[in-house]
Amino acid sequence: MKNPDGSTKRILIVEDEPAICKLCQRVLTSEGFEVDTAVNGVVAQGMIGEKQYDFCLIDIRTPEMNGQEFYQWLQERHHPLADSAIFTSGSVLGGYTMTFVEQTGRPFLPKPFTPDELKVIVKKFWMEVE
Repeated sequence: MKNPDGSTKRILIVEDEPAICKLCQRVLTSEGFEVDTAVNGVVAQGMIGEKQYDFCLIDIRTPEMNGQEFYQWLQERHHPLADSAIFTSGSVLGGYTMTFVEQTGRPFLPKPFTPDELKVIVKKFWMEVE
């Protein structure tokens, strides 16, 4: 996929499960995206300082800095990227986590997800923003 300036759209995957990272990278690369991965929000912060991303796929539960904390950092420092976030989680969403996801208004993709489900949410997201 391309940006209006002709550059390839770049996605940052914030995910600590290697199998999920590989799946996302394989699927989204085949869809024409440039994909980078970070095991948690701390690593992702450094990557955002080095490259510009079009959107993030953020696992809510990662070590060191979880997806909620990372999203709040994005809100403060990189607001346009926060508005381009999609959340994932393999946990049952309850209490504070569910409230958090609902308050953000961001798309949510529950794990485990199929390659087709990943493609659908990403394509739907990009159709809405273009």
